[in-house]
Amino acid sequence: MATEEELFASVDALLEEEPQLPSPAERARLREAAGITQARLASALKTSTQSVKNWENGRSEPKPPRLEAYQRLLNGWAAKYPAPGAPGASTGVPAPVVAPQPQVPGTFTGPAAPKATESETSAPVETPAVRVAPERPARSAARPVVPSRRPAANPAARKTAKPAAVDPRFPHGPLAVLDGDGSAYGVDGIVLDCPATTVVELVEWTLRESGLGAPKLNRYGKDSDPLIVLTVSAAVKLGLPEHLEGHEQRRSLRLPEDHPVVRQVTKAKWRLTQRGFGPWARIYRKAQGNQRQCVQLALLSWDALDERSWPGVTEMDPADVARVLGVYAQRVITPRGSTAVSGLELMTALRPPTKAVQDAGTGNWVPGPNPGSLGTEPMDPAPPEATPEHPVVVNSGWTGGFLDEEAYQWVRSVDTLTDEECTLPYAVGLDLNTAFLAAAARLVVGLSAPDHFHAPTFNPKIPGSWLVDLSHIEPDPRLPSPFTPTGERPAGPAWYQTHTVAYAQELGHDVHPIEAYLRRETGAYLDPWHDRLRTAYVDTLADLGVTKDLDDRAFLTAMERHKDVDPALTAVLAAVKATVKGGVGKLRERPQGRHYKEGERWPALQRPTWRPDIRAAVISKARVNMHRKLRNMAAMTGLYPLAVLSDCVVYPSPGESPLDFLPYAASGKPQPGGFRLGPSPGLAKLEGVQSMLWAVGLMEQGLNPARHIKGGDAVLDEGE
Repeated sequence: MATEEELFASVDALLEEEPQLPSPAERARLREAAGITQARLASALKTSTQSVKNWENGRSEPKPPRLEAYQRLLNGWAAKYPAPGAPGASTGVPAPVVAPQPQVPGTFTGPAAPKATESETSAPVETPAVRVAPERPARSAARPVVPSRRPAANPAARKTAKPAAVDPRFPHGPLAVLDGDGSAYGVDGIVLDCPATTVVELVEWTLRESGLGAPKLNRYGKDSDPLIVLTVSAAVKLGLPEHLEGHEQRRSLRLPEDHPVVRQVTKAKWRLTQRGFGPWARIYRKAQGNQRQCVQLALLSWDALDERSWPGVTEMDPADVARVLGVYAQRVITPRGSTAVSGLELMTALRPPTKAVQDAGTGNWVPGPNPGSLGTEPMDPAPPEATPEHPVVVNSGWTGGFLDEEAYQWVRSVDTLTDEECTLPYAVGLDLNTAFLAAAARLVVGLSAPDHFHAPTFNPKIPGSWLVDLSHIEPDPRLPSPFTPTGERPAGPAWYQTHTVAYAQELGHDVHPIEAYLRRETGAYLDPWHDRLRTAYVDTLADLGVTKDLDDRAFLTAMERHKDVDPALTAVLAAVKATVKGGVGKLRERPQGRHYKEGERWPALQRPTWRPDIRAAVISKARVNMHRKLRNMAAMTGLYPLAVLSDCVVYPSPGESPLDFLPYAASGKPQPGGFRLGPSPGLAKLEGVQSMLWAVGLMEQGLNPARHIKGGDAVLDEGE
């Protein structure tokens, strides 16, 4: 029989427990029955309207002292407005508020318990529909992760592709967006309760309790580190400033080393990368065995998400930010910085430099070269493939010229326009979908260091750089030269990438290289990168209503409307496109900062992925593909372009639609070889329409209509 002391202890334990709230639906019913708006309730409880919304749809729970105040209010409303059919509803006797019963330890059917270490795993489980109020922990104990899920607010969310199977080590997805209330919004509507009040606590919680992360993309690769995105309120709560101040470029902004948060991180024996604590901060400890300890933070108010790559995302609420980044992470990669950085990281994630091999002498498994990858050590380019400030150029005194494989920036001379062309009423711009991505398909590039050859025989199957004189080739003045980005005829011998020289041979010209830097080991290094990004691009367009089965007219209509379907997926699409262009650009990242001196090595040169020759190969192939289409269009339709800018071309047209001038067979199918409409990389979409008079006016000033045709914002005057 229990003693009085034992009974009193049990009662005291009950009094110490946190109040139990009614279900989220009942909270909303009681508030509505009282005639109180969410905004008014938020004002009374000194919180945000969004927090009240979260409490009423099960996305989060109030915390003390608001928890007790909210409980008192709900109890009062429950006495006044009992639920229909509840005891006392018809008799005027108030019905008690029935609180959810806490789970008995050992019988909890929700998510697995928090991980004690990064290497521990838990079985995949189905998360509950609402967040369960946890038992009150001891002061020294960390609060458990309590996930909840919310229905998709936007119907378009249900159109996205079926999510991949959940990795049991990362039951809550690759990332979360943390707000000032301690709610961490993850993928698929999940919300985690994060108790951290410092950056160090946040790192510890993320690695040990959050269940965040993503599995490796290649069997020989590494798992993606968890990403925590901080809203401005979360940043301030953790002791970080709302904005970074300074006059340097945004990429170089960071907290000073004596900032309290930086000192706090280092004191806890965590490390920061050389970039310090900036918009994208990586906090890590040295790996111990197979245990990798690293968390990445992205701060929204520090411009971590560039508006050009992530349009509108920083203005979204945390749940939608999580949805945008979550879809991108699932289809591309967990963001590691800018989309350009993510594009480069994706290459390495899909083609890891090493794999496990068995040592013949000891029998132990050790890292060994992974065929088809770029290896672990940086590789200097051949002098003509480098940039003028590169050490191999400065130290050798190289004066032999450089590769100039860039995208087109060409405007046709108005003197070549015919009267018939000038009388056409419209100028129509076509844009090729992710032209660089299309060029990366089945692209063979060099994997080893370059070897130097004199007077070699040209071989179109060997990637490299060739010194060739193509100046004798007379171009059609109505088309750009395929050999220069300006479209002008070459002035003499110049360095070209293999695809450019091969195209000269394809056009029927003899080529006799004077010199070459070629690579003996080759491979389609970018193939998995192309395949993953292509799938991401096509699937995201399909989610926005632009599918492969549409005919050309329906495709144009769908493209007119696709940006209005779902802002979140529109942002994902923009980020995928930026990942392609930025990733290719990062292959030849130039030195940054005003303190750089010519001839010094800059940080990007330490990467095995600093490969300007691969960048040149992609751009050369893209430009050749464009010229081939221009030439085929002229042969099939007699039409010649007015201007080309990278992947956009402008044609004179009798109508406002591409359907008015693109070549079609008698069956109605597009003619192969020319520009074709469609959602796949390399196919075309409408970029914009203006009057022919407008286009000619720009051409007379030497301006490029392809640059302005989308918005028509160019000014026709001498001062432009």
